[in-house]
Amino acid sequence: MIDPEDIKNRAGDNRKTNLEMVRKLKRKKPSDLDVTVRGFHDEAFSHIDCLDCANCCKTISPMLNDSDIQRMASALRMRPADFTGMYLMTDEDGDYVFRETPCPFLMPDNYCMIYDNRPKACREYPHTDRKRFYQLLDLTLKNTEVCPAVFEIVEMLREHYK
Repeated sequence: MIDPEDIKNRAGDNRKTNLEMVRKLKRKKPSDLDVTVRGFHDEAFSHIDCLDCANCCKTISPMLNDSDIQRMASALRMRPADFTGMYLMTDEDGDYVFRETPCPFLMPDNYCMIYDNRPKACREYPHTDRKRFYQLLDLTLKNTEVCPAVFEIVEMLREHYK
């Protein structure tokens, strides 16, 4: 079983070193970064199962856009305004997020009640298989405290680009 607290502590222990690596990668922008990260992403997720953890669903909220709200409300047979009133709030940046954590749609077995209609941010999390990865370095560093796969990917990146 993955211990989210352990991941958070280990990420904290490596924060300074990882921050230095992120700064270096932002300056240098290696031409092979996207391919390298994608390989590390595939490697990490070959043995890490999100259903064993679901720490992202338990501790952070995705930003939801209007199409997410429409899609989820429709799947729940609700009006978007009712869905928004019941489940969402606006954060300090004015973005819609869930009112509470864990996610109201996370079931006890770590499955998502609305998986096929989940928000775009959930579909793309943890964003380690995206193009122009250098644009996501700060977010990735933050996600090392949440996701064991991201923690592992950053460890591999640090070793690769030392």
